[in-house]
Amino acid sequence: MTDTGVYLYAITPETVRGDGLTGIGQAPVYAITHRGLAAHASAVPLDRFGEEPLRRNLEDLDWVEEVARAHHRVVSALAAEGATAPVRLVVVYTGDEQIRDLLDRRHDAFAEVLELVDGRQEWGVKAYATPVPSGGGSGEGRVPAGRGGSGGAKGGGAGLAYLQRRKAALRSRDDLWRRGAAQAERLHAALSAIAVAGRRHRPQDPRLSGRSDCMVLNGAYLLDPDRLPRFTAVLDAFQGQGLDIELTGPWAPYSFTTLELDPPGGAEPAGDTEEGADRR
Repeated sequence: MTDTGVYLYAITPETVRGDGLTGIGQAPVYAITHRGLAAHASAVPLDRFGEEPLRRNLEDLDWVEEVARAHHRVVSALAAEGATAPVRLVVVYTGDEQIRDLLDRRHDAFAEVLELVDGRQEWGVKAYATPVPSGGGSGEGRVPAGRGGSGGAKGGGAGLAYLQRRKAALRSRDDLWRRGAAQAERLHAALSAIAVAGRRHRPQDPRLSGRSDCMVLNGAYLLDPDRLPRFTAVLDAFQGQGLDIELTGPWAPYSFTTLELDPPGGAEPAGDTEEGADRR
C-alpha cells in the first residue's frame, strides 16, 4: 500500500503550466492533464494527510495555517499565469488516475467555471458599522437629566441610574447595527451591479478581523480589471456614511469556483476551512 496521497490545489486550462512551483512540505507541484484541463497537485505523506491523522491535524490551528499558506501560494502563482479554479483546502486523492477521472467526469463544469473567472480578479470588502457623523451628536446612550445618579427617581439611586445607562447603551448598539446593516445592503447591491458576480460570506470572528466593531458586510466580488475604478469610487462614496470599509485583494477567485468534487472510490475530500474568506 502506498504511503503517499495526491493533494489537489487547483484546476486550470492545460496551457497554465505552473512550472517550478513547490507546495506543501516543499514537494514539487505537477500537472495532471486531460481533455484540455490540468489539475495541479503534489504528493503528501499519508501519516499526516490520511483520514485519521488529518482529523487530528485539523484541530491544530498552526498546522492548518501552514497548509493554508502553502496552498494559497500555489493557487496565487497559478492565477497569475491564467484562469484558475482553486480547490478547497485539504483535498487528497489516492492517485493520479483518480484525479484524471475527475477531470473527465466534471469536464464541462470545470470549463464553465474557468470561463467565468478568466481574466478577472476577486476583491474582498469588509464593512463595519460606525456612528454617522453629526454636528452636535445624537445623544444616544445618555440617560435623560433627572433620571439617574443619586438625585434620580425616588427609591432608584445609583442602581437605577446604572440600569438606565446599560439599557440605553444596548439600545444604542442595536440601533447602530440596524443602520449599518441597512447601509451594507445598499453597498453590496451597488458593488454587485458593477461586478461580474458578488457573494456575501458570514461575518468574521473578531479574533480573525482584529476588530471589536460589528462587521455588517464580508463580501467578495469578481471584477473585470477595467471596472475597478468604478468599484473603488462606490467604496469612497459609502466610506464614513455609517460604515468603515476595508478593501482587500486582488485574490485568486476562491469565492466563485466552488464545486463539489465528489471523488469516487471513497477518497473523501479530507477537510475544509473558510480560510478563503477568513484570510481575505
